[in-house]
Amino acid sequence: MASTMDDSRHKDATSSSTCFSHFCSSALRAKTLKSSSSANNSSDGLIRRLGVFDLILLGVGASIGAGIFVVTGTVARDAGPGVTISFILAGASCVLNALCYAELASRFPAIVGGAYLYAYTAFNEITAFLVFMQLMLDYHIGAASIARSLASYVATIFELIPALKGNIPPWVGHGGQEFFGGTLSINILAPILLAVLTVILCLGVGESSAVNSFMTAAKVVIVIFVIIVGSFKVDVDNWSPFAPNGVKHIFTGATVVFFAYVGFDAVANSAEESKRPQRDLPIGILGSLLVCVVLYVGVCLVITGMVPYNLLGEDAPLSEAFTSKGLKYVSILISIGAVAGLTTTLLVGLYVQSRLYLGLGRDGLLPSIFAKVHPIRHTPIHSQIWVGIVAAVLGGLFNVHILSHILSVGSLTGYSVVAACVVTLRWKNNTGNRVSSKCISTWCEGVLCIFLVACCGFAAGVLYRFGTHFIFMIVAVVIAIMACAALCFRQAYSDPPGFSCPWVPIVPSVCIFFNIFLFAQLHYEAWIRFIILSIVSVGIYAFYGQYHANPRSDETIIYHMAPEEDRH
Repeated sequence: MASTMDDSRHKDATSSSTCFSHFCSSALRAKTLKSSSSANNSSDGLIRRLGVFDLILLGVGASIGAGIFVVTGTVARDAGPGVTISFILAGASCVLNALCYAELASRFPAIVGGAYLYAYTAFNEITAFLVFMQLMLDYHIGAASIARSLASYVATIFELIPALKGNIPPWVGHGGQEFFGGTLSINILAPILLAVLTVILCLGVGESSAVNSFMTAAKVVIVIFVIIVGSFKVDVDNWSPFAPNGVKHIFTGATVVFFAYVGFDAVANSAEESKRPQRDLPIGILGSLLVCVVLYVGVCLVITGMVPYNLLGEDAPLSEAFTSKGLKYVSILISIGAVAGLTTTLLVGLYVQSRLYLGLGRDGLLPSIFAKVHPIRHTPIHSQIWVGIVAAVLGGLFNVHILSHILSVGSLTGYSVVAACVVTLRWKNNTGNRVSSKCISTWCEGVLCIFLVACCGFAAGVLYRFGTHFIFMIVAVVIAIMACAALCFRQAYSDPPGFSCPWVPIVPSVCIFFNIFLFAQLHYEAWIRFIILSIVSVGIYAFYGQYHANPRSDETIIYHMAPEEDRH
């Protein structure tokens, strides 16, 4: 009897050890990519239709929503005319992140995945899956929240019709009809709008790109018109004092408006549908971001020049500024621009989600149904319908605006991981398998330095947030600089093909430090969300992903070139 029990315990221990060792070996494997991406004549696969102009409009469409008409004024109430510097600083930080994205987009084979794909190749499977899950929660909640805002704007435009003014019930578009103490909040217009956009995306990348290009162009024209008209009403005396509440509020404003630029990374997820990805993706990423910087700075200068900063409204500062100058028709244009902005942001967000699901379906980390591409439309219809359904359920039944304070975790996580990928993939001893003990030791030392930079960024952010003595922040910065110096002098770097990020590892290290610094400024519930979702992600991977993943599935990917007349 005792012998039988001992044998049973030994088998259980052996089984547990085998499961753990299988989990570790699966979680730590990396994806190996081939550089070829030639066309194939099969009837299945995505199609290359997006040119460089389409990619720029894709990035602008994702980045500039209704916020350009609102956040510029709300931040100006604290930073004063210095909000212009806030946007320039935030834009400069995003440019550094964009340089990292541009390098990886240029050097990788043109397949979907973005930050997930880069992490899978540079680090390992579990890191890539964690990045995907953090990004996807942001995308799902963000899409539902934007859909509700869009529904509200559309309802407001409908109320311009005299017969409908004041007669549209809350459950149609304005907010929502609450039940069970606010647990449910019914809004039927948001799911309808999501269904329309999902159908457009399912029709094909050419059709959805045309809609995005038209709406984005209209939005940009309206913003430029607003800047030009407003410039004639500017009183330069309103720009003095430039920083009425001190320099600190300008820097604090930069941490807030940083998220107004988030979206340029959507271009990286269109790699498989770009006509010339290695050349066009870097141009699309950087070009779209620079357009956004110019537009934001222009709006900031106009709004702070038209009205004294302390008189700016809370909800619609730009519209109120023009109304106060007797230009009410401009306010109507701003509402139309807001609708166009929200529409393109939502459209691109749904597009990016489906391509990420497509990438994980191909790699086996999600069920294979997500990997299916329509043979005629050349779009991942199952993935696209799925993300539309998720957003429609969230946007139609729940007041997701209350979850806005836990967003941006995925974006900051993705940006930081991409910057780290640039560093690790430049190491000359990064051979993928790292079989020699020297390679493993050097690689681990480098990763430890990157992790130390991130920890210092978080520490500095927490210290800044709680107003501790600046000397402690200086200590964190000095340690980060020492870790960056170790990366510079203890690692050997190679030059990548195509576009290359300058001053590696300094630029990526600055990106990581500032991104995690911003992470520390988020609501504490966002930190809890990061931890809980990471634990859930590991559980999903342990029960499903590790047994179905196929890191080399990219060898079966099929590409289609656009028709000859569409390539020019």
